[in-house]
Amino acid sequence: MPTEFLREIPGPKGPLEALLDLPKGEPRAVAVFSHPLPTEGGTMHTKAVYQAAKAMTRIGVAALRFNFRGVGRSAGEFDAGPGEKDDFEAAVTFASGRYPDLPIWAVGMSFGAWIAMTTGAEDARVSVLVGIAPPVDRYDFDVLKTCTLPKFIIHGEEDELISIKDVRKFYAQIPEPKELVTIEHANHLFETKTTLVGDAIEELLADFTVRT
Repeated sequence: MPTEFLREIPGPKGPLEALLDLPKGEPRAVAVFSHPLPTEGGTMHTKAVYQAAKAMTRIGVAALRFNFRGVGRSAGEFDAGPGEKDDFEAAVTFASGRYPDLPIWAVGMSFGAWIAMTTGAEDARVSVLVGIAPPVDRYDFDVLKTCTLPKFIIHGEEDELISIKDVRKFYAQIPEPKELVTIEHANHLFETKTTLVGDAIEELLADFTVRT
């Protein structure tokens, strides 16, 4: 699928480096991705994020990946959450401007799942929330406990950082509509299992009815 390098997505602290993966034909939605913790090496090129984005294009969804402030060519410095939420909002604004008639899906992995899901839950432009390896025991996800948007979670059964038990407990506390997919023998980064993250995205969202 074609990938477009976007040098000038405006961010709160300056340009945010980004990539836009496009499906064949006209997209039916646009997914905005946020990546794992920058201080632990997370970027928009993290393998599971890459596989999830490519899966989106296979089901007709444009995928906008970007680097948080201070990562790669993105301006600014790591802000441990507040600034990264502002970056995500800026990416949503870009997506909504480029595709004003399409639904926007908020997608994130690990730290990025916290950013995308909690920010997206409070943004009227977002219609779907997707969390890959969400760190539910490390950050405040309480806003999701009253959020009625569709929520999809993908988690590794052998995640060494966020236990699947904690994720299942959290999942039980959030309202429908929701769905949880677990990947056997997968750790936090889904090492050697990243293609299964893409498969899970397709399984969950290929036939999803887009809300406008």
